[in-house]
Amino acid sequence: MSLSGLLAGRSGETNILREERGLDAAVQLLNNGECVALPTETVYGLAAMADDPVAVRKIFAAKKRPADHPLIVHLPSTEQLSLWADDIPNVAYELADRFWPGPLTLLLKKRPDIPSIVTGGKDTVAVRVPSHPMFLSVLQKLGKALAAPSANLYKQLSPTTAQQVMQGLSGRIVAVLDGGPCEFGLESTILDLVSESPAILRAGPISRLQIEAVLGAPVQTPTSHDIAVPGNVESHYQPNTPLQMMSVASMVSGSTRHRTGYLVWSSLASSLLNGAMHVRELSQEPALYGRQLYHSLYELDQLGLDCICVETPPKSENWMAVNDRLQRASS
Repeated sequence: MSLSGLLAGRSGETNILREERGLDAAVQLLNNGECVALPTETVYGLAAMADDPVAVRKIFAAKKRPADHPLIVHLPSTEQLSLWADDIPNVAYELADRFWPGPLTLLLKKRPDIPSIVTGGKDTVAVRVPSHPMFLSVLQKLGKALAAPSANLYKQLSPTTAQQVMQGLSGRIVAVLDGGPCEFGLESTILDLVSESPAILRAGPISRLQIEAVLGAPVQTPTSHDIAVPGNVESHYQPNTPLQMMSVASMVSGSTRHRTGYLVWSSLASSLLNGAMHVRELSQEPALYGRQLYHSLYELDQLGLDCICVETPPKSENWMAVNDRLQRASS
């Protein structure tokens, strides 16, 4: 399909865009009010011009996402933060200096003129500057912010490759910009800077300890909250195959089931399940485990299994993001 055909919307199919020419095509499509899946360092995002309510509505339609669920606004630079947020605390700039571009999203008070569809009707806005070079290049060519939740159907697995985007959204969006596998494989950390004390509302690649080192003050990590932010629903990040978290002993007792997939991380589980089919061995290092998680779940989800059994990860703080995603996936 030629670029002119893409821009005219005549294809009726989702096209995969590659390299510099594909990047330029993505920029033109976004400028024309389309939504395009773009690679970020976390997961692939479904992007549209954040200041164009008509374009943003296409994101909700493509994902089948409820309209009251807010989106993350991706900025080309920290300098545009004041275009989206009001009463910005100094700590926001301190955190931006340390972690942007990167996988930290800040929840701030929104400006009154921000389209309500972007914020789900809330008086707050979630913002970050992504570090993936292709996404950042698109932003800088546009000179404007993009709204971009994960590029998947609502509540399903977040994609970490262009091919996974196609599995969920093919025929529902115009194009995917292929930037290869995502670096982190889990969604960004969301930090609330509106409440009285800073609080992590969604665990992610940037940890509480890293944030506290910048702030020089405690950061709350509530086990539950009622603040509407991206990803904050009980059931989320789910494969189509039912998923259960369990101990090694429980896994082994059912290891003769040939229509069961297994995700394990410990050497004990790997050894005891040596004869079982459909075993995926993930890293014992939490950051690498997170990078492998969605990709491994995608692989098992394509096999038509009855169940995916996941060895329960450790409960330590550096496993918080992984445990959060698995708890929602198994809800």
